Amino acid sequence: MPTVLTYSQAYREGVAEEMAANEKIFIMGTDIVLRGGHFAQVFGLGEQFGASRVRDVPISEAAMLAAGVGSAVCGMRPIVDLNFLDFSFGGMDEICNQAAKMSYMFGIQVPLLIRATNGIALGGAQHNNVIESWFAELPGLNVVTPSNPADVKGLIKSSLRMNDPVLFLMHKALSGLRGNVGGPDDVIPLGHANISRSGDDVTIVTYGVNVAKCLEAAERLAADGIEAEVIDLRTLYPLDRETVVESVRKTGRAMMVDESAAYGGVSAEIVASMQEAAFDYLDAAVVRITAPHAPVPNSPALLSAILPNSAAIEAAARKLVEVA
Repeated sequence: MPTVLTYSQAYREGVAEEMAANEKIFIMGTDIVLRGGHFAQVFGLGEQFGASRVRDVPISEAAMLAAGVGSAVCGMRPIVDLNFLDFSFGGMDEICNQAAKMSYMFGIQVPLLIRATNGIALGGAQHNNVIESWFAELPGLNVVTPSNPADVKGLIKSSLRMNDPVLFLMHKALSGLRGNVGGPDDVIPLGHANISRSGDDVTIVTYGVNVAKCLEAAERLAADGIEAEVIDLRTLYPLDRETVVESVRKTGRAMMVDESAAYGGVSAEIVASMQEAAFDYLDAAVVRITAPHAPVPNSPALLSAILPNSAAIEAAARKLVEVA
């Protein structure tokens, strides 16, 4: 029988399996031993593996990330749990100048995993910075963005076997999402996008929380004979350009749906890749659906207004398909 877990439970199970198989893996962060993290993502692991492998540390992102880098270069495989990606601002030097660059500068391995939640949810601008593109463009970092429980488990297992630093980003709004997950041997390699739905009329590229919205829009489009192909990137670096380009060459029309702002975001890189490798196959300009270039509001009504939704995705796809 398939195992059904929530998004957070899938992370916990994947981490527990890898910790049982490799004694060099340990976790450090704030509120993780008793509380199990802000999203219960490691709940119970402190009791299971003990205080030497699941550690509460002082609230200093710079200190915990520096300790993570140091232990990684000394042969351990640390998981530094930041809880929120917004908290990475307190440790940017450790991430960007140390973890990302040490293998290039000194030829040493840095098997560090940094886990954080990303994406927009209730909570206001200081807890809703959509900044994954910052890290994806930084040489030396791998950036993972799973959209469902199965991918969470398969990708965390793969990430914990990497010898280079990985930023593992879990969307806040997906924590309770339930779905089937694989077993101990079901590992998803980084850099392989998933074709979540096949279609011949329009390509919709996205990741994270927007995958479900795009699939919902695609089902309504299909009722009118418009078959959308939905691609879940799964990792922003390494980026699976080949799958995206192959789909665009097949459909001739493309959209990118992204929760970050259009200016300098992930969508800009995806659209550039489409234009560079599939320009002669395009029957219309590539469309982008993104959040506005503005701080995220705290008001639920305003928050709903700025986020991509399935109705807007559907309308844009219909308009795109109508282009001669």
